[in-house]
Amino acid sequence: MSDLSSLQVLREHEQRRRDEAQARLRQAQARLEQAQQQAEQLGGYRGEYQQRWTAQFSRSGTDTALLHCYQSFGERLHQAVDQQQQVRAQAQAQYDRAREALLAQELRLAAVAKLIERRQAAARQTEEKREQKRNDEAASRSAANGSWNHPGGALA
Repeated sequence: MSDLSSLQVLREHEQRRRDEAQARLRQAQARLEQAQQQAEQLGGYRGEYQQRWTAQFSRSGTDTALLHCYQSFGERLHQAVDQQQQVRAQAQAQYDRAREALLAQELRLAAVAKLIERRQAAARQTEEKREQKRNDEAASRSAANGSWNHPGGALA
């Protein structure tokens, strides 16, 4: 039974590791969703900024200094969008690794559970054989005792 109890301890350990992997996956998913949302917001803001200034330039003449400011801010905004896309890509990679780690941990846990199940079945089978042997021996003893004690038995 110590083998089975050590497997039970191993299963509990693997369950804790699986729970930790699930928590890491949830955290990675939250970071990914936040990065995606920020990337979408920045992209949307950049689009609005470009539309607003395109409309402004088409309505009236534009000062070169103002055009330079627009272009400079537009470049910084484009860099921010690119940087946020990189953050999103990193968050996606972390999420993918966390998901793979969780799947691997679930496989380890399932393997330990299957091993426990097999060991328990083997132990039950062994116990059933012992019980059958005891029953067979008891039946043999009973039959042997019965033939000696029976009035029409061996002495007749």
